[in-house]
Amino acid sequence: MRLCSFLSEGLPHVGVVDVDDSVIDVTRLAELRSDDLPRTMAGWVELGIDGIDMLGQICAQDGADHVAGDVGALTLVAPMGRLPRNVICVGVNYREHIEESERAVGEIDVPDAPVYFTKDVRSICGPFDAIASDDQVSTQLDWEVELAVIIGRRGRNISPANALEHVFGYAVLNDVSARDVQLSRNQWWKGKSIEGSSPFGPFIVTRDEIPDPQDLELRCCVDGVEKQRSRTNLMIHDVATLISDLSGTLTLEPGDVISTGTPAGVGLARAPQEWLRPGSVLQSEITGLGRQHNRVIDIGA
Repeated sequence: MRLCSFLSEGLPHVGVVDVDDSVIDVTRLAELRSDDLPRTMAGWVELGIDGIDMLGQICAQDGADHVAGDVGALTLVAPMGRLPRNVICVGVNYREHIEESERAVGEIDVPDAPVYFTKDVRSICGPFDAIASDDQVSTQLDWEVELAVIIGRRGRNISPANALEHVFGYAVLNDVSARDVQLSRNQWWKGKSIEGSSPFGPFIVTRDEIPDPQDLELRCCVDGVEKQRSRTNLMIHDVATLISDLSGTLTLEPGDVISTGTPAGVGLARAPQEWLRPGSVLQSEITGLGRQHNRVIDIGA
């Protein structure tokens, strides 16, 4: 299933996007049923794998009577709203990105184990929201399209062989980075956590729709010009490895989001370097997961 969150009378509703792009209003459907069904996307993710099956059942039974409209006519917001915890990000997870980054900032060791950092939840914005630019904060906003993994089953010490069983779904995330902030005294968290800078969505696609997360194409364009195109099979550490490795040191919970790293093509590594500026249009997409469209706006004084 393709899941989305859309505004209805100013409030976020959960939607299931049908094959004809019509959207079933699951929140409205849940309100009308007698059983205690979640009203939010976070609630459905909390139900985990069982929630996917339940969504399918109630939409098959009553979905046709609760269509909110075509997905293109609705106002979509970040699928899970404000995330319950920081996004767990993976650095230097594509070899070609390491090579291009070395040309820009100097030698980088190819990691024999995954490298992690986090993004603050306040950095997340919707798939079609404006991205704020303020020269007093950063003049070097960079694009980084990534595959995001949403955990749907609690687990600790998960084996790689069982890791994908803990996935609820997948989504597009652009890890927009303020390079001048990030590279000043190695401020990774701060440089990756500019408020409202990182588009998430438009959909969470449940794991049953994505049989192999290592067989997806990522693409990012700025002002209609392609900047990044790669495939997830080129990750140094694949999705199953990341889930297993993380679960060795902390219990993964439903709603945790892992952003799996960006491929080559970022602005930092270009000659001359390129940055998002007010008026830039950023488009990010991954096979089967939808496309984002975000305009950069100037909020500086």
